[in-house]
This record gives sequence, C-alpha cells and structure tokens, in this order.
Amino acid sequence: MDKLDHQLAPSILAADFGHLTEDVRKVEGICRYLHLDIMDGHYVPNISFGMPVVETLRPYTDMIFDCHLMVAEPDRYIKAFADIGCDMITFHYECSDDPFALIDEIRSLGKKAGIAVHPDTPAEKIYQFLEKGAVDLILVMSVVPGFGGQKYMHSATERLSDFRSRLDKNGSDALLSVDGGINTVTIKEAAAAGATLIVAGSAVFGKEDITGAASDLIAAMKDC
Repeated sequence: MDKLDHQLAPSILAADFGHLTEDVRKVEGICRYLHLDIMDGHYVPNISFGMPVVETLRPYTDMIFDCHLMVAEPDRYIKAFADIGCDMITFHYECSDDPFALIDEIRSLGKKAGIAVHPDTPAEKIYQFLEKGAVDLILVMSVVPGFGGQKYMHSATERLSDFRSRLDKNGSDALLSVDGGINTVTIKEAAAAGATLIVAGSAVFGKEDITGAASDLIAAMKDC
C-alpha cells in the first residue's frame, strides 16, 4: 500500500460552544476538515446540536464541513444540512432502508456522500459500498455512537484494515474515516490500518492548547 494522505477532522462536539468560532479558528490553519456530530436522541441516546449551530458557524470558516448524521431518519434532514453549507454528509447504514437512494440524493445536491457503520453491524453489510464510485466516504465507528470521550475499540482496527484492502482492490478513492477514542496513540493504529480521515474531539478541543493538540495528532498520524 502506498503512503496515504492522512487528514485530521476535529469534532466540535468537544469544543466550547460559548467560544465556538474562536476554537475553530485554532485548528483551521492546520486542518482542512471540521467534523459535525449531529445527534437526535433517537438513533443515539444523546442530543448534540443541529442546523442553527451549523448555519451560524458556516460564514466564519472555509473548512470542509464533514457532517455526521447520527439520526434515526436521515432522509428528513439531508437537504437542510446541504442548504446550510455542509460539504460532506454521512448517514448511518442502520438508519436507512435504501442507502443508495440517500447517496444519490446527497450527490444530487452537489455534496459528497458518506455512510457510517455501527461497531455492532457486520462488516459484510458494508462491502457493497466499497465498490468504485459507490460512495465518497466510509466512516468506521470505533466507539458506540452517542457520546464523546469513550475509549477506542481496537476491533475497529481490523475493520479499517479489511475495508482499506477492499477499497484499494476495487479502485475506490473513497475516504476511509474513523471516529471515536482517538488520541496520539490510537491515531497511529488507525492510520496504519488505512484510515485517511481521522476524527478527534476530546483529544483536540478538550485540551488547553487546542492548536498544539491538533498538531501533535497530525504529526503522529503522518508517521504512519
């Protein structure tokens, strides 16, 4: 496998919402992506934030908005999040009866489409999305979705490696993302397994030196 282009996507779930734009500006000079964890209290037991926060933040940064819909009915919200400036919209495989229709809808709105997979969902269910052109992003959850600050599930490493091998074999250029429990140790494990877009929340915005924390994570994954 050739050396991959690893990117860090800080998750604002762990940011200080009283100083959100200031926190984002601390990472925008070194990160291209910003991860937005949208939780509805139905698919996951927590509620995070929604469209008003994203719409308010959009004018203040040119970062790529990586929108992760942890919601029970993603089809109800895709157009709304596209309209307020999300660049990539990812929904959970477990929340759609026709995921390919949702992928087509997202792309028809001029956005990149992603599909996320819960740790309990068999990997085989996702193989159809690893074909060339099927989707723009695959998001492997390395924690049970719903709350920040959880420990990395090492079973995700095997899944990442499996998906990376299949993506490469199929000639797919989809981003392989991972979300949950990322720190300066686990980011190396995930990057070495083939993740190309690595989400980190507490390990960035939970630190006193936000810029320094992001830089340390980037340096760690670039070594892989």
